[in-house]
Amino acid sequence: MKRNSDNYLDYIFKIKESLTWSVDDAGRVTVNMENKGITNRLAQLLFKKPKVSQIELQGMGSFIFTKIDGKLSVYEIGKLLHEEYKEDAEPLYERLSVYMKKLEEIGFIERV
Repeated sequence: MKRNSDNYLDYIFKIKESLTWSVDDAGRVTVNMENKGITNRLAQLLFKKPKVSQIELQGMGSFIFTKIDGKLSVYEIGKLLHEEYKEDAEPLYERLSVYMKKLEEIGFIERV
């Protein structure tokens, strides 16, 4: 059986080109997420739900998001995160990996 030797910390991600987002003066990231699909369309028609939701990323989330540039690895983003947040970022790579996987799962980022 072949063993997978991929190390998640070596992965490089970029923000999806179709995603629109902004950073305010305080450094908080707001992502505009289009609500697609039949369920969302029904909610828009019946309950006046918006076509686009604005999702504000808090604290470390905004910091991490702004570092996802298609060049830095997860490991390098972690080093920057530790420089900025020191011990508040611990357990650093466990938390960072979970956060990056979630961003990928919801379609905000993709692996380079």
